[in-house]
Amino acid sequence: MSTVTHPAASAPNTAAAAKTNKKPKVGLTTHLLAGGAAGLAEAMCCHPLDTIKVRMQLTNMRRAPSAASSATMPKSFLGVGQRIVQREGILALYKGLGAVVTGIVPKMAIRFSSFEQYKSWLANPETGLVSTSSVFLAGLGAGVTEAVTVVTPMDVIKIRLQAQRHSTVDPMDVPKYRNAIHTAYTIIKEEGPMTLYKGIALTALRQATNQAVNFTFYQEFKRMASKFQNIDELPSYQHLILGGVSGAMGPLSNAPIDTIKTRIQKATSIAGESGWTRFVTVTRDIAQKEGYAAFYRGITPRILRVAPGQAITFMVYEKVKGWIDVWNARSANVRLPSEKYA
Repeated sequence: MSTVTHPAASAPNTAAAAKTNKKPKVGLTTHLLAGGAAGLAEAMCCHPLDTIKVRMQLTNMRRAPSAASSATMPKSFLGVGQRIVQREGILALYKGLGAVVTGIVPKMAIRFSSFEQYKSWLANPETGLVSTSSVFLAGLGAGVTEAVTVVTPMDVIKIRLQAQRHSTVDPMDVPKYRNAIHTAYTIIKEEGPMTLYKGIALTALRQATNQAVNFTFYQEFKRMASKFQNIDELPSYQHLILGGVSGAMGPLSNAPIDTIKTRIQKATSIAGESGWTRFVTVTRDIAQKEGYAAFYRGITPRILRVAPGQAITFMVYEKVKGWIDVWNARSANVRLPSEKYA
């Protein structure tokens, strides 16, 4: 791993920050507002692709009920999306959005604030710099933290809603799960509260690898771009591009984990079945009945979902965070390195 270092998150006070060219410490409120705005924008723009991905991962091509249905079953992400719209209505692409939006603000707040906290703990105590390997470890920690606190129950609810093949335009077609709150209530009532944490180990592993790769590549790209252009703050369109490129790295590194996790979370709990037994059974069934390529089913819509999602997230996060930093600096009569005054 490279030993390139990055500036730590903060300095003890504004005077020290001016001397060391560091920004004042960013508080949890800033991460909450910036991360929440970024997550909401990302969810609204990219959720349809996530629904298509989930449907593709839940499709077992080798167990189609008939040759005719197998022949008409679309295999491309565009075909699956078109089929959903034709059979269930355009709003079906947004099934599970309520669960995502409900959890997106705490998820993003936890992701960015925990990453910055872990990064500050791993910083060199004398120079305040953070190595690339420490950024990677901070990303791992942030991914596990968000998986345990928010992502796992949110994913279980979202996948149950997305897996329902009912029409959103026919009022007589009443699904089992009506919305995020009703889904959570039904799951807890019928299967127990721990069902909301089904697949937590795989979710933590997926989120940890995602955020480790994502933050490491993004911060490296950001550092190189700033150095090449000799500027302190990159323009928004560059945050968009760098976030998109770094966001595509995670799905490529953990696609099988995501597919297994989705199958486990969609299935109804079986009394007495351990998490490890469930994992082994699902993995074996996919490999034996569908082939190893099935582990990468849905990778195209996932990349198309995650890459632009991360692009939007980082761009909006950096922009909102910058606005808050400028506001706080002006309130304290401190000029930021990147701020321009008329």
